[in-house]
Amino acid sequence: MTGPTSKSWLADTIRKNMPTREALEGNRFTRHLAVRHELWRFTRRSVPRGVAVGLLVGIFALIPGVQIIGAALLCVPGRGNIPIAVAMTFLSNPATTPLILIISAMIGNFLGFHADTATVYAMVDRGAPLAEWARWFFSDAAPAVLAGLAVFAVVSAAVGYLLAAVVWRPIVARRRKQRLHAAFARRHAEDDAAAAAAALPAGGATPASDCTA
Repeated sequence: MTGPTSKSWLADTIRKNMPTREALEGNRFTRHLAVRHELWRFTRRSVPRGVAVGLLVGIFALIPGVQIIGAALLCVPGRGNIPIAVAMTFLSNPATTPLILIISAMIGNFLGFHADTATVYAMVDRGAPLAEWARWFFSDAAPAVLAGLAVFAVVSAAVGYLLAAVVWRPIVARRRKQRLHAAFARRHAEDDAAAAAAALPAGGATPASDCTA
């Protein structure tokens, strides 16, 4: 699945699974998140934090339901944007999970653990079912993969935060400048209108000297 089709699939998946305030209100574990307005605002601080939280949880957890709830809950102490955090968790999906596991296993091996990466490549090539992945994960490869996932998730979150800050903060600054410019223009127009109204005689009549026969 590549190109526009994969992008469409990812967008549809995000829209379908994105939690709404109403959905969070209906869950007793996340009910308090719906009333925290700062967790839903797109600011220069909350967006990079949301990206970092989403990548951290999305890469390390690798379980769709856990990813969404975990990212939303972690946004509270992290003061991140919930929609952004949830959207970032979808970067780890059935298409990318094998690659994430391969990279994590390689990192774990580099740290001194042991995971047979050749087995991972073989499972990817033949499209191994979830049960086979689970058996491999809970074998002696688990320590290497868990350590690799932790490192991969933390590094990705840090890089994602920096990139989001570089991209998003100028956008916020530009929008703020546009709002200030619009407010100044509106205030200037109101002042002009007030000055014009003050220049008219009482009752708004046109001065007699300005009238012609």
